[in-house]
Amino acid sequence: MIRILALVLATLPAIATAQTVPENAAQMRMSFAPVVEKTAPAVVNIYASRVVERRNPFSDDPFFSQFFRDFDIPPQQQNSLGSGVILGDGLVVSNYHVVGNATDIRVVLADRREYAGELVLADKAADLAVIRLEDAPDLPALDFADSDALAVGDLVLAIGNPFGVGQTVSSGIISGLARTGQGGGALMQGGRYFIQTDAPINPGNSGGALVDMNGDLVGINTQIVTRSGGSNGIGFAIPANLVAQVVAQAEAGATAFARPWSGVDVQVVDASIADAMGFDRPMGVLIRDMHPDSPFARAGLEIGDVILAIGGEPVNAPPELDFRLATHPMGDAVSVRFSTPDGEETARVALQEAPEGGTLQMVTIDLPGPFQGLALTDLTPDIARQLGQPMDATGVVVVEAEGAARRTGFQRGDVIHAINNQPVAHPGDLETAVSDGSRWWRVDFSRGGRRITARFNG
Repeated sequence: MIRILALVLATLPAIATAQTVPENAAQMRMSFAPVVEKTAPAVVNIYASRVVERRNPFSDDPFFSQFFRDFDIPPQQQNSLGSGVILGDGLVVSNYHVVGNATDIRVVLADRREYAGELVLADKAADLAVIRLEDAPDLPALDFADSDALAVGDLVLAIGNPFGVGQTVSSGIISGLARTGQGGGALMQGGRYFIQTDAPINPGNSGGALVDMNGDLVGINTQIVTRSGGSNGIGFAIPANLVAQVVAQAEAGATAFARPWSGVDVQVVDASIADAMGFDRPMGVLIRDMHPDSPFARAGLEIGDVILAIGGEPVNAPPELDFRLATHPMGDAVSVRFSTPDGEETARVALQEAPEGGTLQMVTIDLPGPFQGLALTDLTPDIARQLGQPMDATGVVVVEAEGAARRTGFQRGDVIHAINNQPVAHPGDLETAVSDGSRWWRVDFSRGGRRITARFNG
């Protein structure tokens, strides 16, 4: 026993040394520096400014406007600071909230070269914008990674310009995938699809790069969940597969991102629905409504079917359905796996834009009264989708509300369904309804997806 104990004690230093001391130069040089050296030159700082017209708050008031008729409020210049990523062909991608509506854009590279930028594509819904650099030579650019190949735990680097201190690199891991903006707090906007990372992201990092260990772009940093204004280790990035489609459309000359139209209204399959469908676990999204012209309907899907996967990738929330469609080129056909009462099936769904409904009718109400100043247009399937209206919704959309209409309470984006219990299907119907000389009005309309009935005289 004494000999055995002596042998164990003699080997302990060797074991401890093997566990705590690097044995070669390669182990001592473990570093992210090679990845940073490859990627940092393609990440830029963006300085944007916009002129904001400020409106006289008394201009629509019938009493106070006479006293403040000559009271002009000068326009105000707003400046924003963010980051961007060069993706080849003189194009830089950033966040919409950094450069949207900007009148002047300056892009500064890591080596301090500076270029003027022109906004060529802006998409507020995806919070993405593409800038073309003017008179820029060949510049370093990042390649796209397949963001669908990411796994929780993968190492990533976030590169940007936090707080305007200069280019900064922070490291972390992929903390979560398929984050859809639900339940993430006020700063995590709903209706989108994100990659979550614990790599510190702070104000000014917006529009910067999230890269993998190969130095390829996996996402564009966009927002954080925070109480203090600084990073709490919960950051979100827009997946590279969506960014690639936005950039491809910009390269083709588009000024707005065209999304494939699903024409379906879906809900998450919870435990009770899964049990009723005979699933072993909750999965997919249930089709609860469908437009007659939906590409899913043309592919053979029906109300009550459950969409399980698009392009081989799972779909478990409504924003994920829209995201999966948007990561494929418009005009392609994508494979859709779905469940019916008779079992699982697969279909090819064509990717197309929402039907425009022919030439849109635009009407402005000039008749004196509570509706004067309303500008209206048709409620097309695409507009209905954007406003969260049901597939079978009818009505007209308020494009603008000025003067008396604004004082009455109408707002841009309202959908008017009926006037004095008379259905309104086209702008001309509303124009006819308000010209009958009535003094009392009942208006049925929707705002923010909520049905409202208003009664007033005028």
